[in-house]
Amino acid sequence: MTALPPSLLATLPGRYYTSPEIFTEEQASIFENMWFCAVRGADLPGAGDFRTIQVGRESILVSRGRDGALRAFLNVCRHRGARVCTEESGTVRRAFQCPYHAWTYGLDGKLIAAPNLASTPDIDRVHYGLAGVHLREWLGYAWVCLAPDPPSFEDDVIGAATTRLGDADAIKHYEIDELEVGRRITYDVRANWKLIIENFMECYHCATIHPELTEVLPEFAGGYAAQYYVGHGAEFGAGIDGFTIDGSPGFGKLAGVVPEQDRRYYAITVRPQVFINLVPDHVIFHRMYPLAADRTVVECDWLYSKDVVASGKDVSRSVELFDRVNVQDFDACERCQPAMSSRAYAEGGVLMPSEHHIAEFHDWVRDRVKR
Repeated sequence: MTALPPSLLATLPGRYYTSPEIFTEEQASIFENMWFCAVRGADLPGAGDFRTIQVGRESILVSRGRDGALRAFLNVCRHRGARVCTEESGTVRRAFQCPYHAWTYGLDGKLIAAPNLASTPDIDRVHYGLAGVHLREWLGYAWVCLAPDPPSFEDDVIGAATTRLGDADAIKHYEIDELEVGRRITYDVRANWKLIIENFMECYHCATIHPELTEVLPEFAGGYAAQYYVGHGAEFGAGIDGFTIDGSPGFGKLAGVVPEQDRRYYAITVRPQVFINLVPDHVIFHRMYPLAADRTVVECDWLYSKDVVASGKDVSRSVELFDRVNVQDFDACERCQPAMSSRAYAEGGVLMPSEHHIAEFHDWVRDRVKR
């Protein structure tokens, strides 16, 4: 490869975005070994409520027990391996039943019934229950980890927010676990998950494709993203009253937001698949579900105070701003994806100075895949 001038850094080679083999290794070494944000707890309010989520190569079943606790299991019957829950979400009255041979599991995962089970008293109903998955709750979401010995949640997840904001308590001021979903939009993006992360981490493209965003956050037109600086929040422009499509007022500041966070936007990346956007009156929370080397589903929640949601206030102006940003970003990622297999990108591309922080992400990916 030709030597680069000091102002440029090399990206990952194109094969990292197209190779099924590399994607399989990422599934095993990244998504199946790290904390993965699965569902918002409030989506499963009652006993028997469930949702199935794809984490790496595994289907994960997250459900609410009769004791009120959330639990996660591999969505695999212990008898012959059929998928227990075939629907994405729903509610069961008392138990989960495999549709193949009717092995039946309690909400706690224990095997409670099966044809002829009474005649086989040597079967351990706990041992042959659904295989459990580690689960932690934070910011109102359930995070799961498939690793037998999970990494530190405090270091890898909470620590990512602390490192970005420069203050362990900064994210607590938004009281995200107390907010409610005012709008949810799911995007099916025909692009590799890393292209989406790289896009979210930089703002070199903002002046080109985000006219609405740079109107609200004029400093982004300069090309440096807020994530480039620890603790920095991009300030609203003069005459901008709210984080809305037209700069009009949004809603009252969230109760815990402190004065230095007012009129500022903060963006956080929690590896491997979460983006958190903080503004004074709401929070925008993205979860990525990488399904193939060239396909990623992104679920985006707009979170508001309970009063805003309960009153039925119109949230469309704030939703429209970041929905446009998402559509613009994902369109850019989809334009890049076909070129990842081009001979022109075989050795990768380059990072400008305002994008140099992305190189650390690339090193992280290389290290994980190598492991």
